[in-house]
Amino acid sequence: MESIGIISLFGLIFGMIGTTLGGIIGAFLNIKTNKFLSFILEFAAGLMTAVICFDLIPETLNIVSLTICILGIFTGICAMIFCDKIVNTYCGSNSSLNKNNMLKTGIIIAIGLAVHNFPEGLAIGAGFEASTNLGFRLAIAIALHDVPEGISISLPLKSSGSTRVKAIIITTLSGLTTGMGAFFGAIIGNISETLIGFSLAFAAGAMLYIVSCELIPESKRLYKGRFASLGNIMGLIIGMLAQSI
Repeated sequence: MESIGIISLFGLIFGMIGTTLGGIIGAFLNIKTNKFLSFILEFAAGLMTAVICFDLIPETLNIVSLTICILGIFTGICAMIFCDKIVNTYCGSNSSLNKNNMLKTGIIIAIGLAVHNFPEGLAIGAGFEASTNLGFRLAIAIALHDVPEGISISLPLKSSGSTRVKAIIITTLSGLTTGMGAFFGAIIGNISETLIGFSLAFAAGAMLYIVSCELIPESKRLYKGRFASLGNIMGLIIGMLAQSI
């Protein structure tokens, strides 16, 4: 078990490494097709699914009962539904951002990822409190899946006319909430094992919502071909490899 300060720093670093790298890649890529963006979103979905199925839920069930695990997952889903409604309220179809659809897409994705990066940080913080090995595995897996998510932010921002520097900065800022989540996750983890398990399940529920209700539906809206689904499979496999480190 590490100190709360060190855990928070790990969460911040790993949360920003992936998004920043993805932001840089997206800012310098000259690809504007929906097919590629769809692949990126599905790849991120596959990575997150691996984190949910092979890290968060198994570790939760090692700590708490199935009932608490289900309750945590349900609470995480409800929290993301609430956050989603807030995002839609301020960046919905009536927003002035509609004047530029690509800019709107980039900003909504950035806000959405910043929101869901908090429970990812929560998972890292609680994971470190459960075991150092789990904390590092989660941090690495989350950093990996943040790369394609960073690309999915910076690509539309750059396509809307934003400068590369602006696109990278906005993408990087979306990763700051991971450090905040790690801080609170570590605090919760110091209180009781039950809260560790609940917070891990909460993060799993939040990620499950993002995968099922955001990433995959948006991917299919952009492109319905087989290529995007291959991205999901690749993300799942790489996520499995990451959790075995």
